[in-house]
Amino acid sequence: MDTTPDATHEALAARFEANRPHLRAVAYRLLGSTSEAEDAVQEAWLRLSRADTSDVRNLDGWLTTVVARVCLDMLRSRNARREEPLEPYAAEEPIPADAAGADPEANPEQAALLADSVGLALLVVLDTLNPAERLAFVLHDVFDVSFDEIAPIVGRTPTAARQLASRARRRVQGAGADPDADPDIDRARQRTVVEAFLTAARGGDFAALLAALDPDVTLRADATALATGASEARGAQAVAAQFSGRARAAQVALVDGAAGLTWVPGGQPRVVFAFTLSDDGKITAIEMIADPARLSQLDVKIIGR
Repeated sequence: MDTTPDATHEALAARFEANRPHLRAVAYRLLGSTSEAEDAVQEAWLRLSRADTSDVRNLDGWLTTVVARVCLDMLRSRNARREEPLEPYAAEEPIPADAAGADPEANPEQAALLADSVGLALLVVLDTLNPAERLAFVLHDVFDVSFDEIAPIVGRTPTAARQLASRARRRVQGAGADPDADPDIDRARQRTVVEAFLTAARGGDFAALLAALDPDVTLRADATALATGASEARGAQAVAAQFSGRARAAQVALVDGAAGLTWVPGGQPRVVFAFTLSDDGKITAIEMIADPARLSQLDVKIIGR
């Protein structure tokens, strides 16, 4: 077998081209713009051509992850600049035939149905989601990527990634049922719960903490937080004990668009508490994030308290 650098490069290029329709479909669903999708796919090729993939067992999955990361960065940059997609949704803009990941030649009927499912109305709804919600929803619900694979892309646990997708799914379904629904209502409810939790924690109100927590709530911490003395816990009693009388320096913040808490000495987030809520407004999971690399991937905006 020819293992010269040129032959290896040609083999990678062939694999990439075989994956290009799928990668374009992922990028288009995430970004809603054909030109941005092409840019994301091209960036994935550049990263592939520079990377050592000799230890990569699933190159197709690796490429999907790379495209997703590129798209997530683009979405966050777009949100930070408060910009619309480079190509406004317009009736004359054709939706790519492969935008839903289907092979139009192998199954024209399925391709037509799936292409319709990524119509302009749904893309507009997807734009109401924050970047992490959109990525979790699209990758899982459209492309069947597992939450174990999605979690490291968005810098969350698999449970939190599942909740991101669930929150996005409810908003998408709710938008279909009620076109006048306000996408900010869910965030307002999250903020109310988080603010009540913070007030109870600061005041040492154990009963109020228990009232805010699901009986099976989990508190998880990344390796950096654990190294600084943080502890993990499971169950409302144990988690409430961890926070009772504490969190005095924490502030309420939007973490990738969802209500959470952060500690910002010197104006820079040092620790973020990401909350997962159930449909009935109970806190089911709290994730403590202190790893600087993960923090740099989060969009954290202080909103007071």
